[in-house]
Amino acid sequence: MLVMIRGAGDLASGIAVRLYRAGFRIVMTEIDRPLSIRRTVCFSEAVRQGEAVVEGIKAVHVCDGDNGSAYSRNGGDDKNRDHADDRRRAGIAAALDAGMIAVVTDPEARIRDELHPDVFIDACLAKRNLGTRIDFAPVVIGIGPGFTAGTDCHAVIETMRGHTLGRVIYEGCALPDTKTPGNIGGYTIERLLRTPCAGTFRTVRSIGDIVEAGETVAEVDGMPVTAQIRGVLRGLLADDTAVPEGLKCGDVDPRCQVENCATASDKALAIGGGVLEAILALAGNPYK
Repeated sequence: MLVMIRGAGDLASGIAVRLYRAGFRIVMTEIDRPLSIRRTVCFSEAVRQGEAVVEGIKAVHVCDGDNGSAYSRNGGDDKNRDHADDRRRAGIAAALDAGMIAVVTDPEARIRDELHPDVFIDACLAKRNLGTRIDFAPVVIGIGPGFTAGTDCHAVIETMRGHTLGRVIYEGCALPDTKTPGNIGGYTIERLLRTPCAGTFRTVRSIGDIVEAGETVAEVDGMPVTAQIRGVLRGLLADDTAVPEGLKCGDVDPRCQVENCATASDKALAIGGGVLEAILALAGNPYK
């Protein structure tokens, strides 16, 4: 089965890890300039670097071979666009045949009309539906708040930390966004780093470093981004990212387990397990 995942951040990547290991072929779509924080476990890094490896699974960025995605550009000659589309389709097929995940720059996931995926998963985590419809594929799954099972998708997966994390909802919605991060090690909002102003983001420390409360870990046009608590720097935006004021730009984990920076999170894998359950329930379970 072919699965298309809209988004390639850390939760989307955790879903992809689970599904890849279960034998699904996967295409992921991303924006031109990904804003992923936990970059060491995000397949979105393939857009920036050409390829990304998460837990031994390789993803490659497939473009039209000429300055990026055909779907991200406007105008141009129809014949040249057709050739670009052909190259990208061939690149996706080659990546899948080689046992890799294909990542394409296609914010609206319009390539679904050509690929006809068996499953479409909206894992943008935008807290609202950005246009996903229940007719996008035989099985459509929404991740987190913003979707209504039975209306714009067939199932919704709960993303709120707690007793219901990863549960499949076949009627209704996920719990509403509280705008407060989940509790890890006794900390919630204190874990997050946000940009102090609009400008260009530059790192001072690296993902995996242990940082102290009050320590500068990055800068935006010379303005410091400081950690509020002691912990391991689990996530950080990429250098030279253009940012607005107040954007989430990093994550400090008070548990100080550096090895966790290289693997998908418990939350991402729990959500991935819910997605796998929903696919088997809705598309037919060959083991029944």
